[in-house]
Amino acid sequence: MSSTRESPDAADRSFVVVASRLPVDRVEGADGGPEWRPSPGGLVTALEPVMREAGGAWIGWSGDAGPAPGAFEAGGLHLVGLGLSETEVRHFYEGFCNATLWPLYHDVIAPPQFHRRWWDAYVTVNRRFAAAAAEQAAPGATVWVHDYQLQLVPRMLRELRGDVRIGFFNHIPFPGYEIFAQLPWRRQVVEGLLGADLLGFQRRADASNFLRACRRAVGLTTKGPAVRVGPREVQAAAFPISIDSAALTEMARRDDVGKRAADIRLALGEPELVLLGVDRLDYTKGILHRLRAYGELLTDGRLGPQVVLVQVASPSRERVKAYQTLRDEVEVMVGRINGQHAEVGNPPVHYLHQSYPREEMAALYLAADVMLVTPLRDGMNLVAKEYVACRYDESGALVLSEFTGAADELAGAFGVNPHDIEGLKDAIVRAATVSPAEARRRMRAMRRRVGEHDVARWAADFLAALQRAPG
Repeated sequence: MSSTRESPDAADRSFVVVASRLPVDRVEGADGGPEWRPSPGGLVTALEPVMREAGGAWIGWSGDAGPAPGAFEAGGLHLVGLGLSETEVRHFYEGFCNATLWPLYHDVIAPPQFHRRWWDAYVTVNRRFAAAAAEQAAPGATVWVHDYQLQLVPRMLRELRGDVRIGFFNHIPFPGYEIFAQLPWRRQVVEGLLGADLLGFQRRADASNFLRACRRAVGLTTKGPAVRVGPREVQAAAFPISIDSAALTEMARRDDVGKRAADIRLALGEPELVLLGVDRLDYTKGILHRLRAYGELLTDGRLGPQVVLVQVASPSRERVKAYQTLRDEVEVMVGRINGQHAEVGNPPVHYLHQSYPREEMAALYLAADVMLVTPLRDGMNLVAKEYVACRYDESGALVLSEFTGAADELAGAFGVNPHDIEGLKDAIVRAATVSPAEARRRMRAMRRRVGEHDVARWAADFLAALQRAPG
């Protein structure tokens, strides 16, 4: 994708998105120079129409250490790239974001680390994002800040630009206060978030956890979804994120995707039962628990002789030690299961440690009889919704952890506590042996929910509530 530079006076945008990453990746072009390739996700799909209509700007980091790319146009969007030094990548991104906040906010599945130099880097980088937003925003603009990497930006931005309307959305869980209280900088984080007019969370429980943190960490008064901050009133509520369900359904219906799904089953040896797991390789996703349950089911013979598990685990944070360790553990367990149960040419686990384009993922969703979504903790988990959107013939079954935001919406799934290995095994068997009629009933209800509550509706609902917020 080619890009063009913007002149300094191209600021003054009435809608500004502030996220830790740009919606594009920097790649080497044919001439050896840098080019920008779209990295589309649900967020950019939802916000692109709003940005185009409002002449909006998207502020984010390119993902590489080095100088700031600055402002440029790519794919018809106005992007403002900020830079992080090598030290900031280590301390802010790999340190405070991924080794402090991520495990803390996911119920301390891994022990969080608290280092003052990491916190200092977090403050510095958040201030840089806030300054960029203040520079880009037109008078009275709407600024939407995203996720746990930028929790200090709302207050910093409000101090710079008291005229703008500020929303914040937290894409991951917000922990109970007893866990959150471990953070040495808990008060600063809560006060940073309270710079927003509206705070959005995936689940009502997350919003309630935040409101309790306001009372306990800062001593503020809350009433319902509102917290009083001096003369201002801040709202905190649930806005569960979703996907572009119509686009995924349309893709799944394509002849080439359907043929690819048939080819996948053929390549797997045409088993009677195909199970599928799709995750980032992350310790919150419960991959080891899932593999343990599956291995025991093979030993018990409860799934029949012709069963295959395809586990896609896309690379994630590979410079972080905890993720390197998890990769080793997953590979050892996959090797053990295949060593114990494989026949020549027919391994019971196909482990794919790579990322795939959307068409390939849609084909995998179509090829799978049972989808296993069993995180130990997850803000939402869009994979569950993607699987449902692709099952246009209303077949298939979903095993879903109760510790995901998606569990609040997808009542047709087979709910499970992933820590309960016996319960997980039973849920997999129930999903694998469900009658076609019951499977259709369950899938139809889930497809209705995902179709009606798509990512465009999520964005529209949040932005409408932000405009109504008293501020």
